[in-house]
Amino acid sequence: MTLTFDQTIYRNLLAEVVPVAIETEAEYERALAVAEQLTFKKNRTLEERALLKLLVILIEAYEAQNYPMDRSTPHEILQHIMEASGTRQADLVGIIGSSGVVSEVVNGKRSISKAQAKALGDYFKVSPSLFI
Repeated sequence: MTLTFDQTIYRNLLAEVVPVAIETEAEYERALAVAEQLTFKKNRTLEERALLKLLVILIEAYEAQNYPMDRSTPHEILQHIMEASGTRQADLVGIIGSSGVVSEVVNGKRSISKAQAKALGDYFKVSPSLFI
């Protein structure tokens, strides 16, 4: 069964949500709420996926303009992902090296190799490019 994109359903979704370039904090909060609702909705339709993609683009544009972030270093990203997922350094032993290597990588004393970045990407189910 091939799913087809239904323009009418999408138009109705757009009419209901009325996505616009985000200019205010209130519009930002509203877009976030709709995007969050769609993100956690089970069995999203093709039209809902398209709307979510559009909202994410609008949200990211607003955030880039209003909340610019300094680029994090690979080890800072690794530390954040570890904290968010409840991963300990010991959990990474054998994934990217010995306990000494893991400690040096996590603490930024050793750079992350391409092979380690791939292993971390696979382990955390994220893009290895985050760690390079």
